[in-house]
Amino acid sequence: MNQASEGADSAPQHRYTAELAGQIEQHWQDYWSDHGTYHAPNPVGPLADEGDSGSSVPSDKLFVQDMFPYPSGAGLHVGHPLGFIATDVFARYHRMIGRNVLHTMGFDAFGLPAEQYAVQTGQHPRKTTEENMQTYLRQIRRLGLGHDERRRISTIDPDYYKWTQWIFLQIFNSWYDEKAGKARPIVELETEYAQDKRATPDGRNWCELTRAEQMEIIDTHRLVYLSEAPVNWCPGLGTVLSNEEVTSDGRSERGNFPVFRRNLRQWMMRITAYADRLVDDLDLLDWPEKVKSMQRHWIGRSHGARVSFVSGEQKIEVFTTRPDTLFGATYLVVAPEHTLVDELTAATWPEGVDARWTGEAATPAEAIAAYRAAAARKSELDRQENKEKTGVFTGSYAVNPADGKEIPVFVADYVLMGYGTGAIMAVPGQDTRDWEFAEKFGLEIIRTVQPSEGFDGKAFTGDGPAINSRQENGLSLDGMAVDEAKKTTIGWLEENGHGRGTVQYKLRDWLFSRQRYWGEPFPVVYDEDGQIHPLPDSMLPVELPEVADYSPVTFDPEDKDSTPSSPLARATDWVEVELDLGDGKKTYRRDINTMPNWAGSCWYQLRYLDPTNPDVFVAPENEAYWVGPRPAEHGVDDPGGTDLYVGGVEHAVLHLLYSRFWHKVLFDLGHVTSAEPYRKLFNQGYVQAYAYTDARGVYVQADQVEERDGKFFFGEEEVKQEYGKMGKSLKNVVTPDQMAADYGADTFRFYEMSMGPLDVSRPWATKDVVGAQRFLQRLWRLVVDEESGELRVSTVDATDADRKQLHKAIAGVREDYAELRFNTAGAKLIELNNYVTKTYGGTEATPRELVEGLVLMLAPLAPHLTEELWKRLGHADSLVHGPFPVVDEKYLVEDSVEYPIQVNGKVRSRITVPADAGKDAVQAAALADEKVAALVGDGTPRKVIVVPGRLVNIVL
Repeated sequence: MNQASEGADSAPQHRYTAELAGQIEQHWQDYWSDHGTYHAPNPVGPLADEGDSGSSVPSDKLFVQDMFPYPSGAGLHVGHPLGFIATDVFARYHRMIGRNVLHTMGFDAFGLPAEQYAVQTGQHPRKTTEENMQTYLRQIRRLGLGHDERRRISTIDPDYYKWTQWIFLQIFNSWYDEKAGKARPIVELETEYAQDKRATPDGRNWCELTRAEQMEIIDTHRLVYLSEAPVNWCPGLGTVLSNEEVTSDGRSERGNFPVFRRNLRQWMMRITAYADRLVDDLDLLDWPEKVKSMQRHWIGRSHGARVSFVSGEQKIEVFTTRPDTLFGATYLVVAPEHTLVDELTAATWPEGVDARWTGEAATPAEAIAAYRAAAARKSELDRQENKEKTGVFTGSYAVNPADGKEIPVFVADYVLMGYGTGAIMAVPGQDTRDWEFAEKFGLEIIRTVQPSEGFDGKAFTGDGPAINSRQENGLSLDGMAVDEAKKTTIGWLEENGHGRGTVQYKLRDWLFSRQRYWGEPFPVVYDEDGQIHPLPDSMLPVELPEVADYSPVTFDPEDKDSTPSSPLARATDWVEVELDLGDGKKTYRRDINTMPNWAGSCWYQLRYLDPTNPDVFVAPENEAYWVGPRPAEHGVDDPGGTDLYVGGVEHAVLHLLYSRFWHKVLFDLGHVTSAEPYRKLFNQGYVQAYAYTDARGVYVQADQVEERDGKFFFGEEEVKQEYGKMGKSLKNVVTPDQMAADYGADTFRFYEMSMGPLDVSRPWATKDVVGAQRFLQRLWRLVVDEESGELRVSTVDATDADRKQLHKAIAGVREDYAELRFNTAGAKLIELNNYVTKTYGGTEATPRELVEGLVLMLAPLAPHLTEELWKRLGHADSLVHGPFPVVDEKYLVEDSVEYPIQVNGKVRSRITVPADAGKDAVQAAALADEKVAALVGDGTPRKVIVVPGRLVNIVL
């Protein structure tokens, strides 16, 4: 028997039990749904109040958004709703103070889990996903979340992904004008070429080019383009994998098949064009600094130089952030995928080559072929983190432009094509990785920065004056500080044609193709010449066809040269299609890849604003109202966007970066007025749980473990307690359904919000939930007689002492709700409830003023219970839209003030004096205090300092 139901048979008839809570909650959930209580009116369109043009829409609005959930088949555990409940509390508070609040939830429903299940069972991913969504909706409805259900969306709905495809085409039909610093329609670029305002690559006039040649030039500028991109290809699974799906030893996480790095023709999005804006505009956002730092690091903007090293007829260009260390470059490294590897590979080994450089191969070609094959089996993450440095000599040397010395050129996998030029000048004296490589291969190490005094390590990575950096009648840096040496080196490189100063980024263009079925189809077709044709709006959406087999085509696991083939390739009647695109009916071929699951979540905040609009993805009036920049009086640099966005920090980089990119393109093209999608971001912590293992190390069911005398037992067997993420594998899952059944949804809500600060992770403890239940039961008893069910509220006025407690709570709770401090708001309500219970909890009826204040303040945290009590208190209308109690400042004024008294820096006593007492009176009272007088004795204090309202400091 659980704690919530103990003694239920003997409980008074009208006690607030889990059973009664369930009845109340069901009633109010039905009421809210039937009455559209949480409907937020739009200025225009189908969701405007009775077609009103906007005159009745409140000017004070609030858009609160949760991060898009994926409808997993496993359902929710108590950790999942933490952020959802928090946004609900925040939204409810702001509704109660009169704001027009938009709060809803949809589903990011495309994704690999449903497709994998379809492969195993043959059940269509849509059926699986929609069943999961129904389970999810049932669970969150049970929690009483105040969502505008008219605004629910799902990325798998064709009416939704029609607009995802439309946005893709807006980006495809755009280019980034660096002079203007914004995206522009691609037709404007073509016009510039046609009017000879822009030169063609080979200097011919635009009209001299064939249409195919013109389109080839235009396509190189598009923000969406096809390119040969390096991917993780897994023949055994027949699909491309993300870096996260590849193990450290270069095999697939699922199935343990070999994974190879190879180039495939893929859709790419030119997010790099927005690198500077994505970095700089972070300063406009009210986001956690940790998240901003993560995005800055991911974009990786760094200032440096491109330097050219000459090897025979080849010019090897490297990027370095430390051009001041050029004299310390003792070898070059190119990535295994670098396009110059074949040209740099010598026919034979140079005479006297170090045996460590050859990989024990007879020729450079053999050594490099073997090395490239081995590197292709490693993930990028493994190549970056692997401490064992490997590489092979190309047999070629390059000239260091600073001193004219020839240095060897190596191929090594610790250099990636994804950053810089795919080649580095190695400076082992100032770089730890280069030092390790140089030590292993016996390469020269030259320090070019004077190490700080006492440094006894290897590579010195700090700042200091330049040393060993002088060339007669050439570049001379010795004695210069780092910044001066950098500037001097860049100037010398540019003056002598050896390089140029530049800015480099870690950010790469976004790989946007997936060889999978369950995703958005691309809204383009190809003609017989392979030319891309974007589809007109009238042909959207391009819906997914039915296929008999959802599995990708698989190959021999070792066949690295095999070619991916999506399940869509089997839908031949869909792939080959006859269309009239304006020049008569012709046969075209559809793209058999699909968009990544990121696509639908890049813009969903905008569709929430206008989810049923068939004509536009969002009406301009609705976008401007809900997410447009605030008027100038609120700050001229306001970027607009969602007022509050809550979710896990695991989405700090990719989702937020991709969404910002899409939004900025839409902003540049004039489709939205907001320059950013999310004005304020808050990362909630996680609910974790204790798990237990037996003597074999096997997890046992956590809810069956008992604590006795500080030890833990599963039955009669002692088990070991550990702390971990809640999940099935650890057998420590607790579901919100279970909590709602055993205690009531309001109890669960209040407990989860009171566990600690919202941004901090915390352990779940079911045994502590009963404390939240008892608090709600005490409040219920202040209003309802448990024996008779009658109201036990008095019309007698509250005393001044009562009002001081009440208004102190109002002031604190209002501030806590506004600042997302729900745990301290709950603590203040418990404190007030305890005061009222102690004062009026006997046979005396409770003053209505106190009860109503408590009920209204608790409403955001426990909406069902408070609705019920509000109705029983005689109010006909729901309290969802207020009123929320307003503080009366006169009750916050204290009659007296307590002063701690420090004597020689230590608190020795405390005095209480009237709040209006002057300094002299406070000093006199302090010196008259019995404890202080004993310390002072017959002497006179050297100094007495009175800090009004805070403390008295006596120096003897």
